Amino acid sequence: MKIWSTEHVFNHPWETVAKAAWRKYPNPMNNSVVGVDVVERRVEPTGKLYSHRILTTKWGLPGWVVRFLGLNPTCYASEHSLVDAQERVLRLKSKNITLNSYVSIDEELVYTPHPSIKNATLLTQEAIVTVNGISLAGHLESLVTNTISSKSAAGREAMEWVIQSINQEMKDLASQVNKSMEDIKHSMEGLSYE
Repeated sequence: MKIWSTEHVFNHPWETVAKAAWRKYPNPMNNSVVGVDVVERRVEPTGKLYSHRILTTKWGLPGWVVRFLGLNPTCYASEHSLVDAQERVLRLKSKNITLNSYVSIDEELVYTPHPSIKNATLLTQEAIVTVNGISLAGHLESLVTNTISSKSAAGREAMEWVIQSINQEMKDLASQVNKSMEDIKHSMEGLSYE
């Protein structure tokens, strides 16, 4: 078993980062995630939002390796999340479904307001990798954790890309509202209220 963990600070408010986490896929930084399906979503009696999603990914392995090993290039992961808007905590837990009897990858991401930097969000990320029934398991666990580590940087870039998209959408919406208000104002000029 190998454990990998990291922290990252987003210089954006928690609410913005939490929205971006929901919209992270698809993104140009990680084209291996090809689908996200919501299996269940509910508001719990405590007011927390619970979601269960299935992520569909494509292996990044060459086609001949996939065929040689008899693998399906499509893989699935299960993600459970809990949003506590009151406490401002978003917790995402994911686990691979495909090949999990050989390689188990349990990942947790927790987004909270940064304890000392105003309008910043702290991401705490941990992955536990366990390889079973394969010789050189320790070596394979190291390879997988190294891959997770390198892909986490792309994940943070994707979050920044989504945040920029959200900010641009808000600017565009504000501009449209202002234009509509001006149009209404101009159309009402000269109207008599008698």
